[in-house]
Amino acid sequence: QAQAGWLQHDFGHLSVFSKSRWNHWVHKFVIGHLKGAPASWWNHLHFQHHAKPNCFRKDPDVNMHPLFFALGKTLSVELGVQKKKFMPYNHQHKYFFIIGPPALVPLYFQWYIFYFVVQRKQWVDLAWMLTFYIRFFFTYLPLLGVKGTLGLHLLVRFIESNWFVWITQMNHIPMHIDYDKNVDWFSTQLQATCNVHQSLFNDWFSGHLNFQIEHHLFPTMPRHNYWK
Repeated sequence: QAQAGWLQHDFGHLSVFSKSRWNHWVHKFVIGHLKGAPASWWNHLHFQHHAKPNCFRKDPDVNMHPLFFALGKTLSVELGVQKKKFMPYNHQHKYFFIIGPPALVPLYFQWYIFYFVVQRKQWVDLAWMLTFYIRFFFTYLPLLGVKGTLGLHLLVRFIESNWFVWITQMNHIPMHIDYDKNVDWFSTQLQATCNVHQSLFNDWFSGHLNFQIEHHLFPTMPRHNYWK
């Protein structure tokens, strides 16, 4: 599931086929049938992220501030001055491991993707999603029963969620997070991204998103060329 996530990311960025239409078609298959999520939902969130990475109220990936975490030096000082405290932020490095990686995919994403497609009437995406769940349950129900199949699905999402959150946050959260200052596009991308050491394992484990700087500057570039 994690590797299918990196694969759908490639198709979503139109970086596999030379024709955009082919990328869109296969993107729906990979994220819909192989992962059970809607392509329209991914596009809606991910394109905002690329347009304004780490910009508060514009990048959906940092929407957890200030409800769960105090992100960035500027916003953290602002919270301190206003004496706003939704959580014990001085302990966020401890409860991050409970709220962030384990919970995002199985708890939040799992119900929100269905809400998204129904609210926006994305019926094609919903049909692709249903093929995933039908295939999954037909495969495992005879072997594990209802409880076992649901448990397996939850376990897979739990492991995937930890994998996904660590990869997506390690190359953005350490960087500058603030309100949109309308800085030029190039500088906006650079101040919000950082790379992680290159190795065969890191390249595979992160879907080459350890080259986050290159990815944000050239989002349609095939991932195997980032190192160049």
